[in-house]
Amino acid sequence: MKNIVLGTAGHVDHGKTALIKALTGIDTDRLKEEKERGITIDLGFASLTLPNGQSVGIVDVPGHEKFIRNMVSGASGIDMVVMVIAADEGIMPQTREHLHICSFLGIKTGIIALTKIDLVDKQWLDVVADDIKEFVKESFLEGAPVIPVSSLTGEGLPEFMEGLAQLAAHIVEEADTGIFRLPIDRIFTMKGFGTVVTGTLVSGHVCVGDGVEILPLKTAAKVRGIQVHNRAVARAEAGQRTAINLQGVEKSVIARGNVLSMSGIFEPSYRLDIFFEYLPYGDKKLKNRSLLRFHAGTSEAMARLILQNQEEMEPGGKGYAQVVLETPTVAEAGDRFVIRSYSPVTTIGGGVVLDPSSKKQKRYSESATHEMRLLHGGADEQKAQTIIERSGLAGISPIQLVIRTGIPRHKLEMILEKLISEREAVLLDREDHSVLSNSAYRAFQWRIVAEVQHYHQKYPLREGLRKEEIRTTVGQFAASKLFNRALKDLENEGELVINKEHVRMPSHQVQLQGELEELKSQIILLYSKAGLTPPSMKEIMEKFAQHGPQCSHVMSVMIKEGLLIKVNEDLCFHVEAIQTLRENYKKLLLREGKATPASFKELTGLSRKFIIPLMEYFDMTKLTVRAGEHRILRERTAKQGEA
Repeated sequence: MKNIVLGTAGHVDHGKTALIKALTGIDTDRLKEEKERGITIDLGFASLTLPNGQSVGIVDVPGHEKFIRNMVSGASGIDMVVMVIAADEGIMPQTREHLHICSFLGIKTGIIALTKIDLVDKQWLDVVADDIKEFVKESFLEGAPVIPVSSLTGEGLPEFMEGLAQLAAHIVEEADTGIFRLPIDRIFTMKGFGTVVTGTLVSGHVCVGDGVEILPLKTAAKVRGIQVHNRAVARAEAGQRTAINLQGVEKSVIARGNVLSMSGIFEPSYRLDIFFEYLPYGDKKLKNRSLLRFHAGTSEAMARLILQNQEEMEPGGKGYAQVVLETPTVAEAGDRFVIRSYSPVTTIGGGVVLDPSSKKQKRYSESATHEMRLLHGGADEQKAQTIIERSGLAGISPIQLVIRTGIPRHKLEMILEKLISEREAVLLDREDHSVLSNSAYRAFQWRIVAEVQHYHQKYPLREGLRKEEIRTTVGQFAASKLFNRALKDLENEGELVINKEHVRMPSHQVQLQGELEELKSQIILLYSKAGLTPPSMKEIMEKFAQHGPQCSHVMSVMIKEGLLIKVNEDLCFHVEAIQTLRENYKKLLLREGKATPASFKELTGLSRKFIIPLMEYFDMTKLTVRAGEHRILRERTAKQGEA
C-alpha cells in the first residue's frame, strides 16, 4: 500500500488534538506546558489504521498564531490534510493562514472536520457548513467533504473514518527522486538507545547500519535502529513517518530544521532560484530585497527576496526571484516553501524551488529569466539541459542533477543517454558519470585553439605552445581530465598537432624571411667552417647580439630543420660534420672493437672539451654503448645477444 501522512490544520482550540485522540487513542500533546495550558504548542505524532487496512502517519500541528513556525514544520511532507473548524466559532484567522500554508506546500487533497457539533444546534451547523464551502472555493479543498463530528460524544467519527479511507484510496504517490532525505522535526533521547530523530521521509530510503550525515552541520552518524508507526523495521521508505535511532551523535548537536541524508550528497545552499506567489490580501507592495522568513522542509531562515524582473510586487502578484539566506538550507528542485513577513510575522506567500544551488543572477536578464522559465514549466529534458549548461566546465554528476532538477534518477539516466547520443552533452567521467554541455565543451576547445593561434602570431619562430602554458592561460579552472580530453579530441579532429609537450596548429611552419634568413645563412656558414670545433651557444649569442632573442629562435629553427645537431645545452655541430664523424667513428669501432677517449682523440684531434660531449652524444643516439671506460658498437652488442 501507499505510504500516507495525514496532517491537521486549523485555528487554536478548534479540537485538532481531541479529534486525533478520539480516532487513535493517542494524546499528541506530550509537553507539560501543553497539558497545563490546554493548547498544542509543538508537533504531535500518532498513527491510524483505516477501515480498508491502510496505515496512516499523523502529524498534529499547533493552531495558535505564536506557533505557526511549528505548524509549517509539521505540514511539510504531508499527503493530505484534515482542516479542523469548530462549529461554535467557524472560520478564524489561523484557519485562513493554515489553508494558505497548505496550498503553498503543494498539498492537493484534504477533508474538513466540522468539530464540536455537540455545542451547537442543527440550524447553526448548516450555516457554518455553508460558510465553509464558500471559504474553500478556488482552493485545493473546494468540493472536499465536510463531515460533522464530536470528539466528546463520538458522533460522526465512523463517517469521518470512512471519508478518510476514501480520500486515501485516491491519493497518487509523488515521484520519488531516489535520494534519501529526512527533514528533522523532533529530537529526543531514549534510555539505553541514545539520540532519536523523527520526520517524514520525503524521498529515497534508509536502512539499519547506513552511514548518514546531518545537514547543514555535515556531522556523520550511523543508523542504529528505525521505527515506522511504532514498529521496528530494517528499512524505511519515502512517504513514511520515521523515527531513526542515531549512533555517534549527541542530541544537543541536532536541531529541528536539520536534514538527514547520505554522506556527501547534498551541499547546503545560501542562494536559491524560486517561483514565488504573493498572497492577494493586504494593500502593501512587496519590495525588492525585502527581509523575510523562508520556511522549507522543517527549517526557517531569514532571507532577502531578490525579485528578478521588477522592483516591487503587487498583492496577488507572482514571478521569478532568488532568495539569499542568512543560514544555509538543504533543498531539492521542486520543493515547496512558505514565506512569512519579518514583522509583524504573518504568512504572505510561497512557491516552489527551481534551482537549490543557483549562482547570483543578473536582474532583468532575459537569459536568466528564460532559464528560470524552463526550470519552472519546461519538459524534463529542458530542465536537465538548463542545469547542465549552468554547471559550466565543472560538469555535474547525475545525483547532483537529480537534486537540481527534481527529476527521478531512473528517468534522468534515460534523458542523459539521449543528450549524449545526440551530442547535446559530453560524458566527462566514466567513473562518476559526470557530464557537461556540448556547447560549453566546444567553447572551451575553441579557446584552446585561439590561444595556440595567438601564440603562433606572437612567436612565429617557435615550434608551439607548451601544454602547461595553455592550462595556465585557458584551462586553469578546468579539471585536468577535462583539459586532456579537450586536447586529445582536438588532435583527433585534426584541429591541433601535439608533439610531446608542445601544441601547434597543423598549418604552422616556422619560416625565416628577410633579415632572419640572412642571419640563418651567417650562422650556418660559421658552423660549416668550424667543423668539429664550433663555438659555444653563448659565443654565438654574443657574436650576433644585435639580433637579440631572434638569434635564439633562428637557432631553434635550424635545429628543428636538422641543419644543426644539438649535442648538449651548450654545443651544436653542423650536420655534415656529425655525419662524417659518425662514419669514421664507426669504422674505428669495427676495426678495433672498442673506443676510448684517447682513441677518439687520435681519430679527431679534438680536445676533451669536445670529445666527451661527442662520445656521449653517440651513446645517446644509440651508435655506441658504454662498457666500463670504453665504448663498443651497439649493433654488435645486439647481434651477440641474439646469438
